[in-house]
Amino acid sequence: MSTEIQRVAVTAKRVSSEAIDAASELADWLTRRGIQVDVDGAIAERHSSDDLGKFDTEDEYDLVVVLGGDGTLLSVARDHDVRSPFLGVNLGYLGFLSEVKRDELYPAMLEVLEGRFELEKRSLLDVELERYGGGQESYRVLNDAVINKSALARILELTLDVDGKRVTTYRSDGLIISTPTGSTAYNLSADGPILTPKLPVVVLTPICPHTISMRPIVVSDSSTIVVTLQTDREEVYLTLDGQEGTQISARDKVTIQRSGAEVSLVKVTGRTFFDSLRDKLRWGE
Repeated sequence: MSTEIQRVAVTAKRVSSEAIDAASELADWLTRRGIQVDVDGAIAERHSSDDLGKFDTEDEYDLVVVLGGDGTLLSVARDHDVRSPFLGVNLGYLGFLSEVKRDELYPAMLEVLEGRFELEKRSLLDVELERYGGGQESYRVLNDAVINKSALARILELTLDVDGKRVTTYRSDGLIISTPTGSTAYNLSADGPILTPKLPVVVLTPICPHTISMRPIVVSDSSTIVVTLQTDREEVYLTLDGQEGTQISARDKVTIQRSGAEVSLVKVTGRTFFDSLRDKLRWGE
């Protein structure tokens, strides 16, 4: 893909000195090449230079480089204007979104600056919480929305409707509603299927279902999915991408639809999704 990179944002996992140091070095490297660089507050504190701007999550960049791991990229992508493409640099062990490793950072950046990269679109879900007592809250997720109980709560009853038609009532510890991107996250841990990222679907996976007949379901992402909590007097939470959430109550409704926005991930390594699966899940070892 031939795109001139002139304006770059660099952000890092806030609690990782390694990530902040690596981001600071990258900001210097980019600045020396005449590129305008904006950084977040933690990186700016390592710099005395006035050449760096402030990372604005409402602004649009030619590239946003995220150093940390999948969780950091999820947080940034959810908060940022999703028109900007993201390059994730994985400083941890397991990462499906942040596929560039630390020692690949500068070779990858040279590829990007020379226009030798591809953009891979990932779908987002819009999540609308309608409270039975009144009030609505809106969220957007790249991985998943999860309804689950606290450690001491009893089994939940959750009714599922797809496009206005009743599907089932789940009796389980909860329910995961996942994008294909999120299929390798909590969904995988709950024995849900692994989905290739470009599939136009949503997977619904019960958490520890009460009966073995309750299995994951894959539906079109053009569907409107409505989950209603039927259980009362229990602590139940709606969690978004494993990073933010809220407590919900009986007869609250959660409506999930594919978002009109998408996330663009920069691909430079030539590593396929199946390469990542073999590497990170240790298939064939």
